[in-house]
Amino acid sequence: MDFRQLTDQAILAIATPIMDELMLASTEINHSLHTKHFTDRLKTIVTADYFENVCKHYQVEKGFFTERSPVSVFKRPDSAAIIWRQGFSKKPGDYVAEMVLVKSGDQYLVDHVMVF
Repeated sequence: MDFRQLTDQAILAIATPIMDELMLASTEINHSLHTKHFTDRLKTIVTADYFENVCKHYQVEKGFFTERSPVSVFKRPDSAAIIWRQGFSKKPGDYVAEMVLVKSGDQYLVDHVMVF
């Protein structure tokens, strides 16, 4: 699987519903839903305690996720990095949401994700 052979729209069609679920799980502080599409590598990093602390911190400081719009897709042979413009309910301005998407067997998985 070479991500460079996929269109940006095809990659966004895969990544956007996954990111939607990640955002929902983060809002609900639902660790099992949040890590559902994670690679094993990422699952070892995002423990339940770490996840809960991060979610509580950003929710107090920035509020909840609002609008998200795609900015760019970066294609590599074995992955794609997707960048979105992200809003928050308490903090004005543009933030960055990013995801690195990989394919393992017949599944697309998240190997890195961050909002900053």
